[in-house]
Formats: sequence, structure tokens, C-alpha cells
Amino acid sequence: MATETLRTGTTVDLEIGPVAHGGHCVARYEGRVVFVRHTLPGERVRARLTDAGPDAKFWRADAVEVVDASPDRVPSAWPAAGPGGAGGGELAHVALPAQRAWKEAVLAEQLQRLARLDLTPTVHAAPGDDARGGLAWRTRIDLHVDAEGRAGMRGHRSHDVVPLTDMPLATQDVAALGLFDRRWPAGSRIEAVAPADGSTPLVLLDGAPFDLHSNRRDARPNARAAVREHVRLAGTDYVYRVAAAGFWQVHREAPGLLASRVLEAVGDVAGATVLDLYSGAGLFSSPLADAVGTDGRLVAVEGDERAIRDARRNAHDRPQVELHAGDVVDVLTGRRGAVAPVAAADVVVLDPPRTGAGRKVVDAVAALRPRRIVYVACDPAALARDIALLGERGWSDVTVTGYDLFPMTHHLEAVAVLDR
Repeated sequence: MATETLRTGTTVDLEIGPVAHGGHCVARYEGRVVFVRHTLPGERVRARLTDAGPDAKFWRADAVEVVDASPDRVPSAWPAAGPGGAGGGELAHVALPAQRAWKEAVLAEQLQRLARLDLTPTVHAAPGDDARGGLAWRTRIDLHVDAEGRAGMRGHRSHDVVPLTDMPLATQDVAALGLFDRRWPAGSRIEAVAPADGSTPLVLLDGAPFDLHSNRRDARPNARAAVREHVRLAGTDYVYRVAAAGFWQVHREAPGLLASRVLEAVGDVAGATVLDLYSGAGLFSSPLADAVGTDGRLVAVEGDERAIRDARRNAHDRPQVELHAGDVVDVLTGRRGAVAPVAAADVVVLDPPRTGAGRKVVDAVAALRPRRIVYVACDPAALARDIALLGERGWSDVTVTGYDLFPMTHHLEAVAVLDR
């Protein structure tokens, strides 16, 4: 079939090449690049084109039939997230060791291509994931409701809701809420949180607390809208108040694992000045404050007012903590009425959103001349771009460690340590 006659929905035969960032592999059809989901390198598949315009630089496709399978292919751990199904489980057909190899390849490729670093970072499994088969790790899930009142998730690159009967990535405590066993108001959004320590879960319906027993929203101004999260680090128990609609790491082991790595990476900072940028509810702030001690200074910056309110409660008993609400660049540079918190820093920790920090934040961090930067990233491309910018400014000694905190998906976390 000639390339110019192909359209979205057409099925083509493809030989699959290497993995690429975004949860797909690369194939070619008559010279045109096709990004194919639900496949593996080396496979031969029949793929349905899902985005195939005649003038597009590349096409997208889903593998719908496997002609020659990879030895790394396994029966899907979440069939409902297969071709044409819900987004969020695009690697459910890949054996767990191969999922981590996939992510290692993507992380290394992004670092080489965007930061010109020839590194071979390892992506580590979280404790307990192998025993659980890479399932039952999400302590928070976000669902949408279709026109018939059924809870589900949106399809990949789609606003259409795919109704579900279960969500295998959710922890047992989330599954026990029975969110898929009832009917909901059409078009609504459901957020469910069940802290990893087994403390009281919480469900929000369109942002308001929802009582599963009475089957109604709790519109009272003082209705509980936050949960308690517990993290144990180096023999110390940390308790965090976190808004149910706010940001918190979703993998049951992620908060402790990442906070432990950050503490290890900053090293001995007793008496030092440490910045915690994009600090959220203070996952890193409290243990970092204990690390700098009362003779040190921990400056946290966060743009979300709700997260800052949580952080104030979480660090209220640590006088060495300074919390600043606002855009990171504005706070660091003193623009728009903000007060620049420091003129210099010994160590900077940053955990930016998926888009990364960007040039302006990198320039503001570089102006502080920290000896070390610890960068927590959820997107390897954004991490690599920012590492390149920091390298141009003198932070060229780089180590990167990956963590598979999103099994069955292409996502990963990475912690980079940069020294001058």
C-alpha cells in the first residue's frame, strides 16, 4: 500500500527497532518514522496507525498483532491498558527486568543526545516490586467518569474515558475503596488517596471530600481534605500533612527511597545553607533541616500555596527552615516584590515538574555558586536538558541514578548529583 494512501486506522506490517522516550519503539514504513506502542525491539507486528497524516513528520501506531515476539514479551499484566485501552500501562506486556533495561536505554540516550554525557545509569527497582510483579504500588489514583457513570481512565492521547473494572497498579488499600463498583455523576473526576502506612484514606469528587458510606460529597468548610503520610529515614519518623489534591509521590516506597537518596547525595551539610526548590509539602525539607541542624539554614521555595501551607505545618518545629511561596526564579532573584532569600548556597536540591527547571532557574541557581546540586527528575529529557545547561556553567562532574517508581509505564525517576 503506497504511503500517501495510508490514513489513521490503517493496519501495516512493521519491523520494530529501538526504544524511544515516551513509551514506544521506533519503526519505519517506506522511509517514514513510526512510533509504535505495545511492542518491543526486534518484534514483527501488525500495527494500527493511530495518527497518520500525509504531511506529518512521523506517524504513531499501536501493535495489535504480534507476528514474531520478543523473548521479553509476557502476557499483559493489565490488558485494559492495551491497544485502544486506558493510558498509563504501556509497558504491561514487558517483563520487569526488560522494563528496567528499557528505561536505562532511554535515560542513557537522552543524556548522550541532549547533554553529551556518555553515562550508563542503572535503574533500580523499588523494594517489594518484584514480589508484587510490578503491581499494587500506586497510593494515589486519578479517575474520570464516562457518560454512563462508570469510573475509568482516559485513553492515550485522548479525552475519551475508558471504563475500568479494576486498576492493578493501585495498592490493596486503594482497591478496597471499591471505586469501580459504583456509579458516579457523569463527567466527574475522582481522586483517591490511601497512604502507604494504612492510615485513613480519602476520596475527592470534583475536588470535594466524598463520603463513600453516605454516597455524597462533604461540602462543609472544615471537611477533611488532607491525609497523613509517614516516612522513616535513618531511624527518624517524619509525619507530613499533605492535601489529598496536592502533590505527593504516588509509589508506596518513593517518598522514603528518594528522600534517603537525597540525604545521601547532599553529604555532610551540618551548619550549611541548603536550598530546597520546588519543595512541595516538604518531603525533603524536614530531613534536610535536621541535616543542616540549628546552626544551618534550609530555604524552601514552592509556587503552590496549598503545598506551602502544608509545608508550614510539617516544619513548624524547625526554626532553621525558611519557606518562600512563589515562582522559583522570582524568589531567587527578588523580582516582583519577592525577597531574595540568600546570596549564596552550599547545596541546592531541586525537584522540578515534568517540564524541568529551564534556563532561567538554572541561571538563578548558578548565581548562588553551590558546590553541589542534587536534581530529582521525573522526565529524562528535561533532566538531560538542564544538566547540559548546568554543565555550561561549570557543574560538569555528573552522576545519575534511576529508580523504577512507575512499573508498567515508561516513566521513571532519576537523581543526578552535579559538582563543580
